[in-house]
Amino acid sequence: MYVCVCKGITDRQIKAAIDNGASSLGQLRKALGVASQCGKCSVMTREILDEALSETPMINGLPQFYAVA
Repeated sequence: MYVCVCKGITDRQIKAAIDNGASSLGQLRKALGVASQCGKCSVMTREILDEALSETPMINGLPQFYAVA
């Protein structure tokens, strides 16, 4: 589903960026350009980010990502 219509960013692209290490809205903005124009997508982007990070194991407050073969 399209989350950011201005930049044509989908939820899959956001999830892929999170899987590649993005752990904040600022990092997603820098990586994808999401929420950098009108800002209407920032709430949905934050929800996707929060949901993904809640599923990610944390050690010392840092997200831990594991490569899966």
